[in-house]
Amino acid sequence: MARKAWFTNWFNSPYYHQLYAHRDDKEAKAFIERLIGYLQPAPGSTMLDMACGRGRHSRTLAALGYEVTGVDVAPENIRYAKRYETPQLHFEVHDMRKILCSRCFDYVFNFFTSFGYFDQLHQNELAMRTMVTALKKDGVLVMDYINSDYASQQLIAREEKTIKETDFLIERYEDARYLYKKITVTDRQLPAPLTFTEKVCKFSAAELQMLLQKEGLTILELKGDYQLQPFDERRSPRLIVMAKREH
Repeated sequence: MARKAWFTNWFNSPYYHQLYAHRDDKEAKAFIERLIGYLQPAPGSTMLDMACGRGRHSRTLAALGYEVTGVDVAPENIRYAKRYETPQLHFEVHDMRKILCSRCFDYVFNFFTSFGYFDQLHQNELAMRTMVTALKKDGVLVMDYINSDYASQQLIAREEKTIKETDFLIERYEDARYLYKKITVTDRQLPAPLTFTEKVCKFSAAELQMLLQKEGLTILELKGDYQLQPFDERRSPRLIVMAKREH
């Protein structure tokens, strides 16, 4: 039997949300409002939040008046997100490697490095194709990815955190192609520690743009942080790519 991919268990775990609790609704709201102010979507635009997690970005988009669908591979995330469903906001479980729909959204968003998880390039290409296929003509894709060059420079090899009486040991390392984060969770309510390992492909700006162009998109611009400053390969913490489907 094939072993489960790392994200299948980790994103379904309550410890994932405990560790990243600082990435909260307030942070998401500030970024989304800035992004929407920059993009200026038409009123009532349809939007897909691909790999939406618990839906923090989706909820802000819907509150701004847009028709929003959020999808995520983790059933626990979607179960949580569905508490917030409205006529303008819908959530469902979906694997981003499988086509969701064709030409049905004005905007597709992929936030917080929710891409590059797969061992084979082909699998990442499938995920990219799902996002591109979902775009209408003249639709825009926004991908918020880690700037791997910056992450390599700033890599902290070992870090310890205690959050609500749960201990997290975080060990970061890399190889030529991937960034890794090994997380050991010690919860006093459990008989033994749990270990999870995040693994994200070190796509450069050029490689990510090439994947998008291969799927027929036109690159509009690159931003380097959540304040939407221009991208700088050495100094920007994020790689936010904006691209358009013109056909």
